[in-house]
Amino acid sequence: MPELPEVETVRRGLEPAMEGSRFIKVEVHRGDLRWPLAKDFRQRLEGKTVNGIGRRAKYLLVDLSSDDVLLMHLGMSGSFNVFDGQAHRDKRESPGNYYHERSQHVAHDHVVFHMSSGAVVTFNDPRRFGSMKIVPRKNLEAEPLLNRLGPEPLDNEFDAAMLAHACKGKKTSLKAALLDQRVVAGLGNIYVCEALYRARLSPKRQASTIASRSGAPSERAERLVESIKAVLQQAIRDGGSTLRNHRLTDGELGMFQHHFRVYDREGEKCPTPGCGGIVKRIVQSGRSTFYCPSCQE
Repeated sequence: MPELPEVETVRRGLEPAMEGSRFIKVEVHRGDLRWPLAKDFRQRLEGKTVNGIGRRAKYLLVDLSSDDVLLMHLGMSGSFNVFDGQAHRDKRESPGNYYHERSQHVAHDHVVFHMSSGAVVTFNDPRRFGSMKIVPRKNLEAEPLLNRLGPEPLDNEFDAAMLAHACKGKKTSLKAALLDQRVVAGLGNIYVCEALYRARLSPKRQASTIASRSGAPSERAERLVESIKAVLQQAIRDGGSTLRNHRLTDGELGMFQHHFRVYDREGEKCPTPGCGGIVKRIVQSGRSTFYCPSCQE
């Protein structure tokens, strides 16, 4: 599933085609995504202008001139494609060609946005775990999809004290805690593995061990927050990592997958100088975890 840097990269890729543009026509080829689209979905979009495109955790938030917000989630297999309305579909450009292969088959183009900018934006999702929902802006704070999300990890307010407080008393593993969107929003399997490695913390460590009994942050919490921010910032600069051939609006490729230190590197030597350990893969909560047993404690 795309994580925070990939969703942020997709957001930036959609901006030139959608921001300031009007929905001329909306095609709904399949209304049964993760949940059914609203019956008036098309009517509430057509004729409306996109004032801006934001992001909250792994959700894209399209701010509309109607005082509504279109919430979109890529799910497991969803991706957006943007192409010139006058061009053949084979000439589409994508703000999301993924490291884990994504479908380009037009049969999976379930929702198509025709924009006044001349761009056509398609949402392609073979497994249909993605979602779209229109929410009045005044109800956004109470929206169930958003109101239980934890802090944004790149916000200034997210610090060691906040993370330690969230992990206080938790008996679950540190890996599981970081994947809990109520603890911190937007992190997924790749960036949790990479952040834990950089912080030299075992994914099997009990989450509560980064805090004192009172919930005060330990030095481990300080290292972990610093690593989370550094990994995400680097991934965004590089255009993401689950994006294989993704091009930013300036034509650069998403390259963070070339900077993985442990993710998907089972059996390779630990890259920490002098460590000598071998990257190991274990399964936690049905997901692969990659780490170095020698230097992550």
